Amino acid sequence: MPSTEIIQPFRPRARLLQLLGDELIGNPRLAVFELVKNAYDADANTVTVRIDLSAEDEATITVRDDGEGMTLDVLQSVWLVPGDDHRRKQREQHIRSPKHNRLPLGEKGLGRFAVHKLGNRIRLTTRAHGCEECIIDINWNNLIDQSFLDEAHVRVTTQSPEIFTDGTTGTQIEIQELRPPIWNRKEIRKLYTQIMSICSPFSDPGDFRATLQVPGHEVWISDLPDFAAILDRAIWKFDFELKDGTFNWTYEFREISGFNLEPRKIPKKNAPLQLPKSDRNDKDKIIADKIITKGIGPVRGQFYVFDRDREVLQQMDHIQPMTKYLDGNGGIRVYRDNIRVYNYGEQGDDWLGLDLRRVNVPTRRISNNIILGAIHLDLDSSNGLTEKTNREGFVENEAYHHLCRIVLGALATLEHERQIDKDRIRSLTKKPSDPIISRIEKPIQELREVLKDHDVAESFEPYVTRIERNYEDMQETLLTAGMSGLNLAVIFHEVERGVRTLHQVIADGQDLDGALKQAQELMRILDGFSSLLRRGSKKRHDSRNLFKKVKQFSALRFRYHCVNLSCPPLEDINLNFKSTYSLGLVLGALSNLIDNALYWLRIRWPENNQLSERRLYMGTSDKFSNRPAIVIADNGTGFQEDSPANLVRPFFTRKPDGMGLGLYYAHLAMELNSGYLAFPGPGEVEIPDGYDGAVVALVFKTIKTC
Repeated sequence: MPSTEIIQPFRPRARLLQLLGDELIGNPRLAVFELVKNAYDADANTVTVRIDLSAEDEATITVRDDGEGMTLDVLQSVWLVPGDDHRRKQREQHIRSPKHNRLPLGEKGLGRFAVHKLGNRIRLTTRAHGCEECIIDINWNNLIDQSFLDEAHVRVTTQSPEIFTDGTTGTQIEIQELRPPIWNRKEIRKLYTQIMSICSPFSDPGDFRATLQVPGHEVWISDLPDFAAILDRAIWKFDFELKDGTFNWTYEFREISGFNLEPRKIPKKNAPLQLPKSDRNDKDKIIADKIITKGIGPVRGQFYVFDRDREVLQQMDHIQPMTKYLDGNGGIRVYRDNIRVYNYGEQGDDWLGLDLRRVNVPTRRISNNIILGAIHLDLDSSNGLTEKTNREGFVENEAYHHLCRIVLGALATLEHERQIDKDRIRSLTKKPSDPIISRIEKPIQELREVLKDHDVAESFEPYVTRIERNYEDMQETLLTAGMSGLNLAVIFHEVERGVRTLHQVIADGQDLDGALKQAQELMRILDGFSSLLRRGSKKRHDSRNLFKKVKQFSALRFRYHCVNLSCPPLEDINLNFKSTYSLGLVLGALSNLIDNALYWLRIRWPENNQLSERRLYMGTSDKFSNRPAIVIADNGTGFQEDSPANLVRPFFTRKPDGMGLGLYYAHLAMELNSGYLAFPGPGEVEIPDGYDGAVVALVFKTIKTC
């Protein structure tokens, strides 16, 4: 048979309009939200949403704005053309509105079909400057009954102004035959909160206002709490801006009625913004720079944080409206050009994973029900962030993931400072810190998977099995012995840290022979923990052998991070000493100190290459009342004026996703060996020039020269 060639365009069904409106928009409140945003793009000053429920069978929704309106030509060539991209072109060409100098929020040409989510019949009336009113009446049921979209005709008429008189302009949409759900008190209150949130309440009101009217049912929204009054009850306030890699922030701890605590306010300028680990790329940057903010632009934010501990709430009046509001509206919202990006910050949308973070570290982390926050972006410079077609957030591309890390990094900065004041509050209420027990199951599983991927599972499995078994044995023994949750947390943290380090070495395809040695050293550290349960585990050790083990255990990390190590005691036997201690515990303490040094070296010296400026020093000293000491120094960022008491306090950390147990463990390990952890100041110990970062000393019990 001869071949046949047919050339035919797509011919969409008329029901496509139903799909665009009814199924694309998530819920009726979001549909109203979209119509309000359209008013913003129309250069309006105000938009009023009126829901008339006086006759239940004939309830109506009317959305009216005082924007620029539409001409007959715009109606024909834009409004009645699904997917028209004139708004997107305006944004790309930086064409701003004539009155308020706005860039358009819309870009897909689909928002107008939100009306179908609300009702079956609509009447649109619009008027542009110097024009007649234009009217479109649409019965959605009649339209979608047609077979094809090009057969679904819409009538457009013009008339002398009857609604927009006296030279006024704007657009009014009346919606009848409302669709479910029923607009009852609960739905109206939710809609009111949503409409009021379209403009950021955290910043200057600007030139756009949205209001909701419910004639005959004003009492439904009259008792909703005042947002400003809620913010006044926040105990912590945090403002920040990240621009061109520069991080400026201000932290404020406010006075609490009934507590004798001085308020604190800390401004910080030109600081690095530390980023939490990336779930997508372990080698991603750990500080925010111009590359991280590409496609995002400047990021500003305000966080108001509340304290819901019973001891604090007892000092407050009328707490129920505050806690109820936080339960329904807590979270961090996103605004572009002061207009909200839905649905970030809505109940049930934990876009930053705040609640999960708090479950893992409850004493430090901030959850959605104790924060009211806003992130502000510039529409012009955040072109890497694209809103989803269903109007529920951004497409989760690289720019979006960078934005999440930026916000979490800023939040972690607040959490660091807040922890200091939380401890001050606890010191007055006598409330102990909650225990934290990290889990080993997931790290062990991930380690086994990467070993299998690299075809080395057989070589490593004996070590992994022993690590897992030792962990389980220690957990059972310690719990049976009634060991405190805090010390359990330290032990589990140490096991998890070692397993994750081993995982990274193998995943990066580094020296597998070295990785085997590292697994062996991890087991030795675990043996050190057993000294917490056994007597007589302390022996006399030579510091030179300790340095050798530390260097061997950390060699892969030093090489990977291009760290220049200086350890004079390995070259000069006279610089060493002997003392009695548990080798495993001290080795673990040194490993934690090195972990900290590596992190802060990366913060100060982000470039990772053979010309790296990163330097680490390990040496000895006898400057502590004739007691021997091991000194660890680096040229990182230092301890940022934190006191030694804070540094060794459990759960205190300035790492965005740190647990705050590393230095506490080192402190505990030295005390168990009759020594202590010291933080010498400038000139107190002899170290070579150029190590101007952190300096830590492990001071031992006795001194005996080799």
